[in-house]
Amino acid sequence: MSKQDLTRQEEFKRATAGTLRAVAHANAEVQVAFQPGPGGVSGKRVRLPLPTRALPPAEMAKLRGAADAAALKLRHHSEAVHSARVPQRREAREVYDALEDVRVEAVGSKHMSGVAANLRARLTDLCETEGYDRMTRKDQLPLPAALSLLARERISGEPAPAAAHRVLDLWRDSLGESADAALAEMARSTEDQDAFARAARKLLTALDLAEAEVESEAEEQEDGEESGEQSSQQDQSGEGEAQAQDQESMLGAQPETMQGEAAEEEAQETEDEGAAAEGDDKPGGPQQRREVPQTDDASRYHPFTTNFDEITEAEDLCDPEELGRLRQQLDQQLSHLQGVVSKLANRLQRRLLAQQQRAWEFDLEEGTLDAARLARIVANPMLSLSYKREREADFRDTVVTLLIDNSGSMRGRPITVAAMCSDILARTLERCAVKTEILGFTTRAWKGGQSRERWVQEGKPRNPGRLNDLRHVVYKAADAPWRRARKNLGLMLREGLLKENIDGEALEWAYKRLRVRPEHRRILMVISDGAPVDDSTLSVNPGNYLERHLRKVIGDIEGRGDVELIAIGIGHDVTRYYRRAVTIVDAEELGGTMMKKLAELFDEDAAEAWQRASAERSAVLV
Repeated sequence: MSKQDLTRQEEFKRATAGTLRAVAHANAEVQVAFQPGPGGVSGKRVRLPLPTRALPPAEMAKLRGAADAAALKLRHHSEAVHSARVPQRREAREVYDALEDVRVEAVGSKHMSGVAANLRARLTDLCETEGYDRMTRKDQLPLPAALSLLARERISGEPAPAAAHRVLDLWRDSLGESADAALAEMARSTEDQDAFARAARKLLTALDLAEAEVESEAEEQEDGEESGEQSSQQDQSGEGEAQAQDQESMLGAQPETMQGEAAEEEAQETEDEGAAAEGDDKPGGPQQRREVPQTDDASRYHPFTTNFDEITEAEDLCDPEELGRLRQQLDQQLSHLQGVVSKLANRLQRRLLAQQQRAWEFDLEEGTLDAARLARIVANPMLSLSYKREREADFRDTVVTLLIDNSGSMRGRPITVAAMCSDILARTLERCAVKTEILGFTTRAWKGGQSRERWVQEGKPRNPGRLNDLRHVVYKAADAPWRRARKNLGLMLREGLLKENIDGEALEWAYKRLRVRPEHRRILMVISDGAPVDDSTLSVNPGNYLERHLRKVIGDIEGRGDVELIAIGIGHDVTRYYRRAVTIVDAEELGGTMMKKLAELFDEDAAEAWQRASAERSAVLV
């Protein structure tokens, strides 16, 4: 490309960033970065897709739309108000977030025709790129996309892009009166984020995506404190993001203390409402009587068929050229993060090497000749030769397995950060003679795949169990050197890989691989952003079917004690499931949290080794 094209690209980036700050009414504190991949807003940081040097008009319109959407979110969105009503289920949370994006864009574009045109061009391009015009069934259009398009039509009064007309007509006919009333209420309350969030929760309740009693309890509290909330909303409009960042820092620093008894009570309530077989998750004595119903095959977790499951190497899912391109894309997206994580990794390396320091024993009768003491022999030939022997510290050989959630909700920033942090951690531990294995888990298809098709062919028998085809991916085997597996981590960025997540069986798979390893110490670290979800399985089984199995698997692994299990939740409280766990709010915190938790584990091991050595020395003295 010519120098003129490069100058045009830089000028466009500078103008776009300036316009974004102006529309958002933000000062220079807002950081705007142009990077490959999807855009997004995180606190005061905005990521926009990297423009090409050619900059055709269609691309410019799409980039302007992305910048305007980010600016309007900074201006009209309060994270504190939004998070107060966010649902727990992953699918409901995705719909809830999409509806809020529709609200801020509708409010912002009401008085700015240029912004409205940019957003319209961006939406039209999205519908055409995703192939909405080729969809002939309702289930082909994701639920968040369908509801956001319907809400946008109702709020703005403009029809959806032509590519989405046919598939949206299928959704309109199946909403029902309650959902239609919730959409009308959302259209009337776009200027009030809290009222809009209330209406959005009503829509989720009407579609059985959120619990109705949770919403009713929230409304009762709001009716009693309506005046206080109205006054606090005005304060939050100016300080909402600062408060949200303070809350995020508190959650990131003390995730376990923030949850405590509330999470345990929630878990107990859900278990009491579920099948009677859940009693084995509780340590109390009387609960043991409830193990008897588990003898019934219907209450046990089981797959309908395992014929379509697969365990595959990463390079088998992608050709070498595409793997190389994906790895390059991963490096470009996280170039600024790599330096920070590398510094943390170097600290971890120094701590591990310090624990492996060797010492010498002197004045021995045999061993290596001590040249430093030869002068004594020359001065007094009657003295015997002095020998020394190297004594190694008690540092057990270790293997670490990273099990990464490859579900659809990890798409975007979380999966790219997880891939890069895993890459840096594997490289660091390899230098410290600690072997590392990197695994991923997802499913082969949305909505069930071949397992569900066979279930339908066999007449839909009752209690079918798990109804999806598992896909477990080996990105790096424990014995494989890092340089050979480096490209494989780019596969996580491949479009279409991330689907559903069935955590229990993935955890069992990773645990069985660790158990056969010859190392004395085995560590399993799970990185996830939500509870296990598979729509096909949960549609024909109890709502807590996958979660109950996950709890059982975790209890078995932690009870055996031969593998040290630790979990990191991204925006999701995993302390409800795992004994040793931490929750982070932003994916950017993942690298530091991984290094910190591993350092704590190795420090604990070093302390135990010191205690063992002290006990041995005391025994010798006695």
